[in-house]
Amino acid sequence: MNPRDQATAPETSRDTAGATSQPGPNAMPNAMIELAGVELTLPSAAGPVHILRGLDLAIGRGETVSVVGPSGSGKSSMMMIIAGLERASKGEVTVGGTRFDGLDEDSLARFRRDSVGIVFQDFHLVPTMTALENVAIPLEFAGRRDAFARAAECLESVGLGHRLTHYPGQLSGGEQQRTALARAFAAAPDLLLADEPTGNLDGETGQQIIELLFRLQAEHGTTLLLITHDPQLAARCARSVKLLDGLIVDDVTNGDVMAGDVTASSVSGL
Repeated sequence: MNPRDQATAPETSRDTAGATSQPGPNAMPNAMIELAGVELTLPSAAGPVHILRGLDLAIGRGETVSVVGPSGSGKSSMMMIIAGLERASKGEVTVGGTRFDGLDEDSLARFRRDSVGIVFQDFHLVPTMTALENVAIPLEFAGRRDAFARAAECLESVGLGHRLTHYPGQLSGGEQQRTALARAFAAAPDLLLADEPTGNLDGETGQQIIELLFRLQAEHGTTLLLITHDPQLAARCARSVKLLDGLIVDDVTNGDVMAGDVTASSVSGL
């Protein structure tokens, strides 16, 4: 069953400041992400720039959803808002049952630490830290006493058990992205946001990273929101959402896509 169709009762969640946050009045049952009328407007010398122009989107827990569209369509801006790294100018953002409009910056940071993993195109590893230290960072921030043991376990799971003491500059691009994936999954997040995770990798290495990404997603049952320009990669997800000029112009179901199946037919034209 598609997670969007699951008719379970809405859950409440405990926000990272310790207070219980109730879902919004129009909450989708079992939702991980809900956007309602979300807009993002930024100032510029030439006047306000409307980046997002009223997004309505619901994504169920455990769903895999790709986000496609031309450069400048608002894909990364939408992801930044879902991550709590950018404030919406208007509308409601609810992630994991927690409304963002009631959280200050510290509470948003704690929410990300506990619930969200992020993988970027440019890896975003700390160059002066080893692979082990990079993966341990979010676990240390969370106060986990087993931070380094857990980090080593995660690196082992992505095939880098022999690279624990290597610095990013000593790792290949594929190994750096594996390290970033290990870091993103280390705290067992409910939501993984991936922004063009293979954009800086060659085709073969990128394919290996994608296989690893979907394997980890399936093992953890994590909700995945994946930004990509690749229609074949988009079709690996159960749904594909297309953005154009700050609006969602298409939202298609790709069918029961297995992690090993690659077909672009359901997202042709996206």
